Amino acid sequence: MYRVPFGRSQLEFTLPPSMRGTLLESNRMPPLVDPAAAVQQALDKPAGSASLRGIAQPGDRVCLVFTDATRACPDALLVPALLEELLMAGVRDKDITLLCGTGLHRPSTSAEKIAKLGASVVDRYRVVDHNAQDSAQLVYLGIAASGAPIWVNRLVTEADLVVATGVVEPHLYAGYSGGPKTVAIGTAGEPTIAYTHGIQLTDHPNTRLGRIDGNLFHQTLGEIARRARLCFILNVVVDDQERIVAVHAGDPEQTFHKLVALARELYEVPVHQQYDVVIAGVGHPKDVNLYQATRAATYVFRAPKQVLRPGGCIIVPASCPEGVGLGSGEQRFYEIMRSADDAPTLLANLRRTRYPAGAQRAYFLAQVLCYHKVIIVGAEHPDAVRQLHMIPAHTMDEALQIAAKEIGRSDLEVLIMPHALHTLPSEQQLEPLHIAVGTVRLQLRRRGEDPAAVDAQTALHVLRALSQEEPELPAARWYASVQPEHLEQFVELWESLRG
Repeated sequence: MYRVPFGRSQLEFTLPPSMRGTLLESNRMPPLVDPAAAVQQALDKPAGSASLRGIAQPGDRVCLVFTDATRACPDALLVPALLEELLMAGVRDKDITLLCGTGLHRPSTSAEKIAKLGASVVDRYRVVDHNAQDSAQLVYLGIAASGAPIWVNRLVTEADLVVATGVVEPHLYAGYSGGPKTVAIGTAGEPTIAYTHGIQLTDHPNTRLGRIDGNLFHQTLGEIARRARLCFILNVVVDDQERIVAVHAGDPEQTFHKLVALARELYEVPVHQQYDVVIAGVGHPKDVNLYQATRAATYVFRAPKQVLRPGGCIIVPASCPEGVGLGSGEQRFYEIMRSADDAPTLLANLRRTRYPAGAQRAYFLAQVLCYHKVIIVGAEHPDAVRQLHMIPAHTMDEALQIAAKEIGRSDLEVLIMPHALHTLPSEQQLEPLHIAVGTVRLQLRRRGEDPAAVDAQTALHVLRALSQEEPELPAARWYASVQPEHLEQFVELWESLRG
């Protein structure tokens, strides 16, 4: 018996006797025993920054940007903690605006605001939804190095202090979400969203799931956030059950990279073969509509390790009560998909004519559909599934029968990924020794030092310091349990890389 998320519940199913199933889940990391205490500890000891209560001053206008309902970020825990820091600094309630970073998604409902922040916060503070299409709300901040025009919500640009929450998890374009993204996309104007999600950035070879280094999309988000003067973030990593496994606060770049190192250990899983069928679970809140739920298909298709054989099928269980979706980006996705004759023609047209903001989902889904059938199980609006050139199925049994018919045989190898958005199939994971060396090299570069100019003993001193400052890092845990011969291997590998 297998189980995959379906809304806030689960869908149970078995495979036919002719099919062989393999379960692929993210790695296990213990959830924080006391998340509230961990959040406070992160705020007390921020990375690369003074504390928020040390930065903020009485009279400051503060814009606190939080994630919208499509992100499983525990803002009800994070936002009150940030507000308490501001209160301790003497910032008045009337000088604080809570801005929901909706991007081009629909506005949040009153119930969603309360679920996100808590009724006491909503009653006490000004809570506003961003509107990317309202030019009166936007301020122009110039052109990014990538060519992206930078339009950001006026509430952000007029604030003396910009703070954001976020969840660090795999992201189709940014490599990992969180960090700068809550402000750089969540509060951006439509021209900025259109450019950053356009072919000029998304077709860059390093704009990939799980990739940060050399990722032009991520670099652009970082520049936008800096122009918007984002100075302090409080971000988390959550597991498949949305339990917090790590939390850090402080300088946006340093905090983000600390959490990415942990997120990789959690989400990236080595896979050694390909399969005929991938069952890609989504669950709440991503299966609220087809725009969000189809991320599962694109994540499978663009994973670091290709796990689906050519001509294979992707099955996505998702109820999608909102149909395609209610936001302007979702509606553009719908219109473009439904008007297409077929996926190859659509893909060619989008590459030739480009596409508006929101339609990037059509561009990436079309790439998937050129090679694979996508079957949506349990959708409340099956006609919308058909209009998007996918196949609706009432049950998992029906979906598996459709897959067998499409592939032309019944002896299928099936990969079950209950949490497809939190499980990154990857090549064989690096050995702990290589992780330790890579972590030290990255730390040196962040300090402005050339790793090639640093000898092995100095590198070991850096690693020792990291193991004390960041004991949860994989490299730190390796160092804490290392044997003398492994230190000798570290020295040998380090010197070989210097040479």
